Amino acid sequence: MSTSVTAHKLNAQQKLILIDLFAALFCVLFGAVYELFSHGVYSYGMLYAFVFPLVLGVLPLLIITMLRAPYPNRFARGVCHAGIATLTVGSLVSGALEIYGTTNPLTLVYWIAGIALAVFGIAAYLVSLFRRTGRTAE
Repeated sequence: MSTSVTAHKLNAQQKLILIDLFAALFCVLFGAVYELFSHGVYSYGMLYAFVFPLVLGVLPLLIITMLRAPYPNRFARGVCHAGIATLTVGSLVSGALEIYGTTNPLTLVYWIAGIALAVFGIAAYLVSLFRRTGRTAE
């Protein structure tokens, strides 16, 4: 006797949404555990690090899926998610430094690079949309 199991394959959008959801969940758990051992000291950077993958990663992909808009090309996805990862890591590093009781002006580089990468990825997606539809900017 054998049973047949049909495997449901996830498409690229669903995989990316799940990856961003897991990243947000990891940030929530990491922040909770880190602050559990921080002796009552907390940091907003550590608390809200999950917002970047959730709001900048999952939400736009869900909107693109619901609107049935063209899916971003590989370059746009990669650059945008590099920006999201940079912002998330920057938030975690800033939070860890704040909990430790110090600051570092070099953490500003995370914010600048993360925002620049995310904006560049969004711009690349918009350019690819214009090329697909044949519109020109006037």
